[in-house]
Amino acid sequence: MADDKDDKHVFPVVCPCCGATLWLDGETKSVLRSEKAKKAKGSLDDLLVKEHKRQGEFDRKFDATFELQREKHSQADELFKKALEKAEKGGGEGEGEEDS
Repeated sequence: MADDKDDKHVFPVVCPCCGATLWLDGETKSVLRSEKAKKAKGSLDDLLVKEHKRQGEFDRKFDATFELQREKHSQADELFKKALEKAEKGGGEGEGEEDS
């Protein structure tokens, strides 16, 4: 009989974020028991779709990084060519002078 009286004051509360269940005692305002939410098991097809999306994201990131490196290399080549042309023009003007 005492258990029936205690059960009136105990009620379950489900967390909206994680889905865990807490059993609270209304009189003492304490948590009597907690239970983690059960994970839903996915199918193999869901896992494959998720893995393909992840692989596609890796491929996209790799391609973007490769393109960025190629652009940097191209810019460095252009700067080098400009510096080389400038050095050749500057070297032609002072051919008779030597630096010691």
